[in-house]
Amino acid sequence: MAGFLAVFAVLVATGVPIALVLGVAGTAYLYLSGNGALVLALPQRMMAGVDQFVLLTIPLFLLAGNLMNVGGVTDRIVHFARAMVGHRQGGMSAVTVLSSGFFAGISGSATAEASALGSILIPTMSRQGMPPAYSAALVGVSSVMGPIIPPSITMIIYGVLSGASIGQLFLAGVAPGIAIGAGLLLYATWRARRDGYPTTPKLGWRERMSATRRTLPALILPLIILVGIKGGIFTPTEAAAVAVAYALLIGLIYRDLTPVRIWDALVATALVTASILFITSMASIVSFVLTLERAPTMIANLVLEITENKYLILLMLNVFLLLLGMFLEPISILILTMPILVKLAAIIGMDPVQFGTMAVLNVVIGLATPPVGILLFIVSATSGQPLSAVIREAVPLIGICLVVLALVALVPAFSLFIPTALFAGN
Repeated sequence: MAGFLAVFAVLVATGVPIALVLGVAGTAYLYLSGNGALVLALPQRMMAGVDQFVLLTIPLFLLAGNLMNVGGVTDRIVHFARAMVGHRQGGMSAVTVLSSGFFAGISGSATAEASALGSILIPTMSRQGMPPAYSAALVGVSSVMGPIIPPSITMIIYGVLSGASIGQLFLAGVAPGIAIGAGLLLYATWRARRDGYPTTPKLGWRERMSATRRTLPALILPLIILVGIKGGIFTPTEAAAVAVAYALLIGLIYRDLTPVRIWDALVATALVTASILFITSMASIVSFVLTLERAPTMIANLVLEITENKYLILLMLNVFLLLLGMFLEPISILILTMPILVKLAAIIGMDPVQFGTMAVLNVVIGLATPPVGILLFIVSATSGQPLSAVIREAVPLIGICLVVLALVALVPAFSLFIPTALFAGN
């Protein structure tokens, strides 16, 4: 196992793409451990890793989000949020948080959210008198809601790995996602009053109703998905297909989708899907290695030798996932660690849905956590601000996310109340 970890660390340090790191390190382990003949089984393991029907939800949800994005939904969401709260002091900061929350129900991706909203909202906030570094940090940290509020690609991956209900995972992400949004809104309001950010004219009811009418069809997509899954109308995979059909219908009704835009959405979906599934297939090699080494049992026993205190184990799990989230992509983290960590969660009696919500929240907070949080790099590049300045502004915002993470980890009802209430009769 030491050989595998050494090869893995060296490749990551030299900047090799994570998918190749996983495959090369796993293959190297087999040769170093004298199991070179098992390399012949690796193609079969890779295919088995992606040969799961539920993984069809990934390209379908991605396509639904891309269709809405190229169809101008991003602009309509920003305009809707501006119509509702833009007139408040420092209103564009509240618009940013609300736009991120609404966009999360469409994209399911933190990086896509930061890229799409950053180019629109960072310059707008700066023109309203807010420091560009603060504007960038607010967009970056708000994007954490993307993989938490359903539909979530990261939740789907966890559900596939753990066997937990994807419908319940989607519902479990609602309260933490709203709590992060509420916390960021409170901070943005306090910051606006403290620093005296200006106000903007309030839009009339006619403009508000127009913005609502044009945006509402997109905003109810998450509700359609959740109600459909809960009501047994369709499975998560079928819900993803319904989302695509709905996105096409909305785009055609509003005449926002053209053949060229649909083609662009298909190409973007294919590229991201290929990346995710390639990582998944390569990570299957590492899962094979961990199984051979009986790593889940060994590491679980090692942790229990250190402490049997549930709360200390929870603390170790959270710190471990947060650290990984700073350096690695969330999906690869889940695939690498879940065989081990799910076993530890079972030992301390943690509900799989609660644990999944905690794990996903950890790895996506890591995306916005210095020194390597990719979301901070995206918004730093978009705003033209030094990364160090963006990090300083992001620290209190990340603190809000960590408070919500603590609630998810320590208070089961916080994430489980909604799925328990709605699935109680199932």
